[in-house]
Formats: sequence, structure tokens, C-alpha cells
Amino acid sequence: MRPLGFPRARSRRLLLLLLALSNVAPSAALSAGCPERCVCDDQLVVQCAGQHLTAFPGELPLATRQLIISDNRIAELPPLQLNYLSDLVYLDCSNNSLTEISESTFGNLRRLAYLDLSFNTLAYIEDRTFGPLASLVMLRMTDNPGLSEIHPDAFTENAALQVLDVSRNNLTRLNMSSLIGLPALRSLGLSGNPWTCDCDNEDLCLWVHIEAFKFQDEAQTVCRSPPDMEGLRLSEVGLQLRADCHQGLGYWDYLFFVAIGFVIFSAGTVSAWVMGVLMVLYERYSKKKSEEQDDEEEERSGGAGLGAGHGNGDLIKPGVHV
Repeated sequence: MRPLGFPRARSRRLLLLLLALSNVAPSAALSAGCPERCVCDDQLVVQCAGQHLTAFPGELPLATRQLIISDNRIAELPPLQLNYLSDLVYLDCSNNSLTEISESTFGNLRRLAYLDLSFNTLAYIEDRTFGPLASLVMLRMTDNPGLSEIHPDAFTENAALQVLDVSRNNLTRLNMSSLIGLPALRSLGLSGNPWTCDCDNEDLCLWVHIEAFKFQDEAQTVCRSPPDMEGLRLSEVGLQLRADCHQGLGYWDYLFFVAIGFVIFSAGTVSAWVMGVLMVLYERYSKKKSEEQDDEEEERSGGAGLGAGHGNGDLIKPGVHV
């Protein structure tokens, strides 16, 4: 747990930048009163840090732009109350007792650019948890000792995200789709997690090797297991895992090839049967057509012969009469 009142100059500079880019002029007129034990100013900042709060503050001004509720004992972020703050740009929930968050938690915070969930007790980040946060630029989610899994689609719609810090949690694996779908990402913190450096985590290790410039603390991003790789940096083992994990075919590889072979064989058999049926039908059709043409020719020939016979008889009759 970090000390109360810990100065964060970088966060303040970022806050000033976010306010400059928000394109919404501050207003001294607030839409509601100020919560008990909080301080509200005419710049739409609500400061509730270190007030021993056990619940999310109520009666927040609806025009609030910055909400700081750090260093309390808040266990839940109520979606209904939080989503009324549609103009919120900065939200600091660090050093509380939050156990879970979901997509509905931030459903209407489309202007939120800074979010700090560090020093809580989060255990799992669900699918599209941060999906509604289309303007999110910085996400700090460090020092959650129980956080062991982040869903691959947790950041699917956060195209504006530039800074992501998930250091000092309990992550052993991280699906690469969580990261490669972030086109604006320029800074990533992964240190202090007990990473497992095996074939299942090969893509992450290789990505750290290739994109090392994006990491805040690449030298402290190390493997915890297996034992022969403990203490090695993820960037060091990326190429080694690439070589070791593709030396031969495994059980699932063989099963895949068998399945593909069966599909190809089945498709070939069905195609051959269909072609055979079509050929038989075409041959029967051709034979029947040929027979009909022969019958028509025979009818024409017979009709022509009969007409010639009648004509000869007409020529003879006058001679006989003479």
C-alpha cells in the first residue's frame, strides 16, 4: 500500500494535458452539492482522498471532471452513480478495497482519459471491461496481489490507449491479443509478475524481445518459472522459446493433421460421387437426345419417300390412259 498523499507530478501534468484537450470549458456552476468529507472547487474537481470512506461518495456534482477517491476503503464502484458523471475525464480509485469491475461499471464514461485502479484487490478482468472507455489514454492497474488473469478482449475497443501498467500483480500469462490490438500503445509495464516462460507464453516473450522500447522496466520483467529460466528477462528467452517450442510435432499437431486429412478425404469422396452422378445423368440425357434426333430424321426420310412415290404415279397414269 502506498503512503497517503504521495505526490505524483506526472499524473498532474497528464491531468493538465487532458483538460486542455477535452474541448469543454470549465464552469463554476455545479449541478449538485458536494459530498460530505469531500472538497469541490470551481474547476469541477472533487477531492475525496484519504477520508476513510467505505462507500462511493453520493451526491456528486453531475458536471464533475476529476474525481479523486484514492486512499479510502471503498469496496465497490456503483455503475448507476458513476455513469451519471458523463463529463468525467480523470478518475483515481487507487489504494481502496475494490474486488471486481465489469463493462457496466464504466458504461457511460466515454470521455474518461485517465483511470487508476492500483493498490486494490482485483482478481480478474472480464471481457470488454474497458470497452466503453473510447477516450482512455492511460490505465494504471498495478499492485493488485490477487490479479491473476486478464481476458484477451479486455482492451478490445481501447484504440486510444497509450500507457498501460499492470506491474506487480499475480499474472503468469498474458494473451497477446490483449496487446497487439492497441495501435497507440507506447508504454507498457509488466514487471513484478510471476511470469511463466513456456511455450504457452512464447508469443508474449517474443513480443517483449521485439518491442523492448515500449517497456517501462524491461530489465525487471523476468521469468518466475520454470526453474531453469527463473530470473531471466522475458526479452532474453523469446528467441529461445521460439526455437525450443517448434522442434517437433506434438500430440495436438498430429491430431490436427489427422483431422485435416479426414476432411480432405471426405470432401474428395463426396466430390467424386457427385461428379459420377452428374456424368451418368449427362450420358443418359445425351443418349436420349441422340435417339430423339434419329427418330426425327427417320420420320423426315419416310415422309420424303412417300411424297416421291405419289408423284411418280401421277406421271404414269396419263401414259396408261393413252
